Amino acid sequence: MRIITTTTGAEIALDGDVLAVMEALYREVTARRDLDRSFEDMVREIQHLIGQMTDAERRLYLAESLFLNTVRYENDRIDTYLRRLPQE
Repeated sequence: MRIITTTTGAEIALDGDVLAVMEALYREVTARRDLDRSFEDMVREIQHLIGQMTDAERRLYLAESLFLNTVRYENDRIDTYLRRLPQE
């Protein structure tokens, strides 16, 4: 299993778990700065991580990310629909 690092030096194992990458991004960009981060800060860190990945790893993480985002989108749509139903 390969390891990549954040700009702060935190290690991330590339095992196909996009949630682990997201957690590392949260810890190293958002929490480390006490929620004081910008869109550009996050994009810069994401680009740093992507730059360390092979094409195959980028495809794997893109597919995982799209899957999770599709599930989230579906859940949000269902939630919106359920909120519109009359309450009994």
